Amino acid sequence: MEKKSAPKKKSASKAAAVPLISAAVRVLAVLERLSRQRAIGLEEISREIKLAKPTVYRFLLTLQELGYARRVDGDRWAMTLKMFNLGSRALDHLDLLSAARPIAEALSEELGETVHMGVLDGDAAVYVLKIESRYTIRMYSRVGRRMPLYCTAIGKTLLAFAKDADREAALKGVRLLAITKNTLTSRAALDAELAQIREQGFARDNEEREENLHCIGTPIFDYTGAVVAVLSVSWPSFRYELAEEPGWIDRVKAAAAQISAVLGYLPDAQD
Repeated sequence: MEKKSAPKKKSASKAAAVPLISAAVRVLAVLERLSRQRAIGLEEISREIKLAKPTVYRFLLTLQELGYARRVDGDRWAMTLKMFNLGSRALDHLDLLSAARPIAEALSEELGETVHMGVLDGDAAVYVLKIESRYTIRMYSRVGRRMPLYCTAIGKTLLAFAKDADREAALKGVRLLAITKNTLTSRAALDAELAQIREQGFARDNEEREENLHCIGTPIFDYTGAVVAVLSVSWPSFRYELAEEPGWIDRVKAAAAQISAVLGYLPDAQD
């Protein structure tokens, strides 16, 4: 019976897929390519998005007519500010918590553990969202609780991606106290770890703030490329399997990237 039910699940999944309108997909590809530089030639657009030049040209003429693109020099085209104006209006209705909550809930459901989102507040991080673990033994925390920056996954991620001046301001006057035997207590060690966090795109808290608690934190970017929050997942030590860690890191990163995308972050545009 199990073998017979498998095809039904597969066909149901296929049936649930939303069919894409090819013209919409292609015109958005043109717009996205226009957004990456000041001006670009017709031939270059055609080559990079793998569409015939006559097709790209028709899309460009349509975008020009609608006010989203303009011809700047011969066959070179540029994006106008009309799309920016639309995006600016969308920002008025965008809320970080409402964007993050369904994604955080799905992540907690998948991993079974407590999910937090935190933001920078002066010399500390503050929880602004919490999704409880499904297990009886859970992490004690609450929305609004402040936590140190130097010994938490959320805090270290915020420090790692902060501007130099903001990082120095956040750490000014902060004593790196040994809360557990794993807490970093020297500025040199902290700076080295922050550099590694920037390189790898995530932070760990290996029982640095609380014994028998592990966390993984990843940055959430907004449309300007700035880190506005950090998404983290927490595990008690007896459920933290090192063999599972790479997969968990990928899942937390993917969830943070989903939230960043809702906030308008375009990784390619930041290069």
